Amino acid sequence: FVTMEGLMERLERAVTRLEKMSVTMQASSGMANGGCVNGIDGGLSQCVEAFDVILKGPVSDYLNHSRAIGSEVEKHAEMVNNALQTQRTFLKMAATHQEPAQMEFRDLLKPISDHIQEIQSFRERNRGSSLFNHLSAVSESIPALGWVAVSQKPGPYVKEMNDAATFYTNRVLKDYKETDRRHVDWVCSYLSIWTEMQSFIKQHHTTGLVWSKIGPIAPPSLFDPPSVPSAPCPPPPPPPPGPPPVFTDDDSQPQTGSAAAQHSMLFAQLNQGMEITKGLKHVSDDQKTHKNPNLRSQATPTKTKSPEAANSPRAAVQKRPPLLELEGKKWRVENFEQKHDLLIEETELKQVVYVFSCNNSTLQIKGKINSIILDNCKKLGLVFENVVGIVEIINSKAIQLQVLGKVPTISINKTEGCQVYLSKDSLTCDIVSAKSSEMNILIPQGDDEYV
Repeated sequence: FVTMEGLMERLERAVTRLEKMSVTMQASSGMANGGCVNGIDGGLSQCVEAFDVILKGPVSDYLNHSRAIGSEVEKHAEMVNNALQTQRTFLKMAATHQEPAQMEFRDLLKPISDHIQEIQSFRERNRGSSLFNHLSAVSESIPALGWVAVSQKPGPYVKEMNDAATFYTNRVLKDYKETDRRHVDWVCSYLSIWTEMQSFIKQHHTTGLVWSKIGPIAPPSLFDPPSVPSAPCPPPPPPPPGPPPVFTDDDSQPQTGSAAAQHSMLFAQLNQGMEITKGLKHVSDDQKTHKNPNLRSQATPTKTKSPEAANSPRAAVQKRPPLLELEGKKWRVENFEQKHDLLIEETELKQVVYVFSCNNSTLQIKGKINSIILDNCKKLGLVFENVVGIVEIINSKAIQLQVLGKVPTISINKTEGCQVYLSKDSLTCDIVSAKSSEMNILIPQGDDEYV
C-alpha cells in the first residue's frame, strides 16, 4: 500500500533528477556551439577569453605603433580600443544571458554603433591631415564590429571590411615603405586585428552570435544594471463620463451661453422632423453653378499668397570666410569664390595643401611639397610643380589640374569632370579613379600642345 506522502516524495526526486539532466544537456550544447556558455562556476567563458587574446595581442601592438606615430593616428587608435572594449562587454553579456527580443537587441547594439560613428566622424573632421590614409583605413573597416548583428556568415563580412582597409593601407605602404618603418609596422598590426577576428568568429560564432542557453534574458541596456522586477503599477482610473445630453421642453428658458442651453437648442431643432427645412431659401436656376457657366468661372477659388508668406525671407546660407594660411605643416585654402590669383610660394617638403570648398578659382603652388587634397571644389584650376606623395581629388566637379614637374600618384574619387595635364617628367605617374566620370588625361606634344 503506497501512501500519498510516498508518492509525493518519489515525484519530487524524479523532478530533481530531470532538472539536473536538463542543465547538463544545455551546458554541453552551449560548449558545442563555440564554448560561449558561462557554465555554473561563474568564470569567464571560452569565447571571452579568446577575445582577450586579440586585445592583448594585435590590438595592443596596434596601440603601441599608433602612439609611436602620434597625432591623429594615436587619437583614432584610442577610439578603436574603446570600441573593442565595448564589444568585449557585449560578448561577455551574451555568454551569460539568453537572446532578447529584436527591439531590445537593437538597443544593446547602440553603444557599438555610437563608437563606429565617432571613429568615422573623426576621419571626416581631419580630411586635411597628412595621415588621412591612416584615418581612412580605420574608418572604412571599423564597421566590421557590426559582425555581432550578422546572422548567417559574420566571418566573410569582417573579411570584406578588411579588404576595404587594404585599399588605404596600400597607399600608406607606398608613401612610407622606404622612409619610415613605423608606418609599415602600423599597417601590419592593424590588419592583423581583423585577421585574428575572422579566426575568432570561425571558432566561436561560425553561423552568428551565440547566446547562452541558460540564464536570464539579456537586459535592455549594455551598461545599466538590470532592475529588480516589481509588480506593475495599476493603471490610472478612467476619466469620469461626460454630462448626458439635456432634453428640455420648448417652454424652458435655458441660460444664455451655457453648454446645457446649446445642447437643448440642437435637440429641439432635430426634433422638428420635416419642419426643419422650412427655414431654407429657394435657389433659382440662374443662381445654380451647374446650370450657369458664368457663375462657375466666378466661383473658382484662387490661391493667393499671403503678404507674410511672400515677404518671408529664405533661410540664408551661411558662408564661411575665405581662408589661406599655414597651420603647422598644413596649408589650408578654403571657401574662395571667383578668385584666380591664389598663390602658395614658400613651401617645404613636409607640408601638405588642403583645398576645401573653392569654386570658380585658380590656385598655383610653387616648390616641392608632400601632398595635395582637393575636397568639395567646383570649377577649380590647380597648377603645381612637384609633389612627392599623392594628389587627391574628392567630391568635386569640373576640375583642371596641371603638373609642371613630377608627381607619383593622382587619385580621383567621386568627381564629375576632371582634366589632367601631365608634364614630360610625370608621364609615368599612377592615376587611380573611383566613382568618377568625364575624365581626360592630356600629355604634352611639342612645346605648348597637349593631346
